[in-house]
Amino acid sequence: MKIKELTNYLESIAPLSYQEPYDNAGLIVGNAEDEITKALISLDCTEAVVDEAIAKGCDMIISHHPIVFKGLKKFNNRNYVERTIIKAIKNNIALYAIHTNLDNVVGGVSSKIADKLSLQAPAILSPKSGLLKKLIVYVPRADVERVRQALFDAGAGHIGNYDQCSYNSAGYGTFRPLAGAEPTIGEVGSQERVEETRIEVIFPDNLERAIVVALLSSHPYEEVAHHIVTLDNTSHYVGAGVIGNLPTPLSEADFLAYLKENLKLNVIRYTQFLGKEISRVAVCGGAGGFLLEHAKRSGADVYVTADYKYHEFFDAEGQLVIADIGHFESEQFTQELLFDIIRKKFANFALLITETDTNPIKYYS
Repeated sequence: MKIKELTNYLESIAPLSYQEPYDNAGLIVGNAEDEITKALISLDCTEAVVDEAIAKGCDMIISHHPIVFKGLKKFNNRNYVERTIIKAIKNNIALYAIHTNLDNVVGGVSSKIADKLSLQAPAILSPKSGLLKKLIVYVPRADVERVRQALFDAGAGHIGNYDQCSYNSAGYGTFRPLAGAEPTIGEVGSQERVEETRIEVIFPDNLERAIVVALLSSHPYEEVAHHIVTLDNTSHYVGAGVIGNLPTPLSEADFLAYLKENLKLNVIRYTQFLGKEISRVAVCGGAGGFLLEHAKRSGADVYVTADYKYHEFFDAEGQLVIADIGHFESEQFTQELLFDIIRKKFANFALLITETDTNPIKYYS
């Protein structure tokens, strides 16, 4: 298939608009129109991973972390980033990254950790706002079903486990076509009064272009009266981290043992025990220190994440236990997650998970 068939599907699950401003998710190397036959999934894209892709006949690498985070002005093999990019280009291997956009969706990186820990009633720890919009449009009665269905087909009206959601109210519109107009209803120079239905639908902001195209192509009027507003509603399906409950409360020591076993950990750095059971657990894959206050407000007994600095551990303030499990370790199951996501849609596409250990941190014991 073409690269864009795969990337469009991935971006329907984790839209690029959901990535953080500093990020560089998306197609980094390659032409979206090129065909691919086999892809390699990895947490990181390194020279060793490209070598593995070459050896296994893969023409695409899908990684969680982008190999390029900032602009490159020269390609001189000076560092591992430049060497990796040059090797991929020379061997016609496309590079694609799905990073914080996959972090910020239900079913994403943190959700995978929650699944591994069997957390119940999982929810987004820090929901995002400003991602939802509402379209309001006025349609003549005879065309309501066609226009509404076109909006639904473009992705409007999908809320959680419901789709084709809309609000409709009856009224009438007035207009007078002027010279040069080609009205669908009425005549130039005469005021018209038409029975219309006001349709209101909610949609995610990344679908705005598709929604407007669907509206204009299905609406009968030459000039389509409509407006789009950004909503302040927080999205329960987009945001960072996950909060949930253990099936059975555990002591603090037993929870760390449970954590180590289920996430296959070598080391856990943690703050002082507080002498209470662990029931409510907050998790965030990768560097999650920015969500500590959200974890506290959500009533978490422990916050599982990575990349804590020495002084940041003091911020626990005796309110919960911070458990730092390591960056690679917190995201290692992302490879499995991506494999399952792609396999569900493209059952016959050749897909491999890397055998290369890309964790740059080693442990001496």
